[in-house]
Amino acid sequence: MNSSKYEAFLKVAEVGSFKGAAEELGYTQAGISYMIAALEKEMGVVLFARERTGATLTPDGRAILPLVQNVHNTERSLQTRLNEMHHLDSGTVRIAAFASVAIHWLPAIVRKFSEKHPKIDLQISCIEDQSEAEERLMSGDFDCAFLVLPAAHDQLSCIPLAQDPIYAVVAHDHPLAKAPLFPTEALQNEPYIKVRGSAHSEFDALFERHGVRPHTRFVLDNDFAAMGMVSEGLGFSLFAKLMLRDAPFDLARIEPEIPTHRELAIGVRSHDTASIATKAFLECVRDWVDAQEDPSVRPSKER
Repeated sequence: MNSSKYEAFLKVAEVGSFKGAAEELGYTQAGISYMIAALEKEMGVVLFARERTGATLTPDGRAILPLVQNVHNTERSLQTRLNEMHHLDSGTVRIAAFASVAIHWLPAIVRKFSEKHPKIDLQISCIEDQSEAEERLMSGDFDCAFLVLPAAHDQLSCIPLAQDPIYAVVAHDHPLAKAPLFPTEALQNEPYIKVRGSAHSEFDALFERHGVRPHTRFVLDNDFAAMGMVSEGLGFSLFAKLMLRDAPFDLARIEPEIPTHRELAIGVRSHDTASIATKAFLECVRDWVDAQEDPSVRPSKER
């Protein structure tokens, strides 16, 4: 930035001498003279007529004066804003999160972050479709997004946070309700109530890895609707532990015979280019997750 040169130019124009400008700005007269000469060289015009009695603006100098004043004011405003950002006195973080994280994680995280950085505005959007969240993160609509790994966009910078166990859920009067493990055969033979959406695509991948072809009875668009069907004994479904927390239905949870979990993470387009406020939010998320007593919410060993 040319702030010091602009300031010198404006002060010489105000007081009418290099010496007076030097005294007010805390420079030597030679220093002021050097800055004005450098500015004249950059602009290709003579700004002042040097006289024994002082310095007066040339016609070109008078024409440029209001423009330099505007630029100088803008640069000062920019520097003030940058200082505020570095001290986290201003800024916005736009966050995408799926429902279970928005319900069970974000309230505590937002409170913790807001207590430390009350002047940062957090804008939260609930996005159930991970492909949409990733696309909008890549396009710049969001600054960060909670995701399930692996992300489809390998360009994203993702920070693994925790392993969220997957459970098979059935009604309490279901024959398998008290089974120690939900058999692999049952994944294929029992009526399956599927929730449509990319947030549940890891279950499809699980079936495919183990050669399971589920007997899909219903396909629904809502988690709680699927839980309601399960509670009436219409079949089983699969849910992550975080989604089952405080669920409005009392369901039997059985760990699948095939050990499985989903890897929760938070992603940004690039950690290097993320805003200072966004980086502060990422740090807050990691600190909060680290402090949780629930083993399923603790950071994964891969982190």
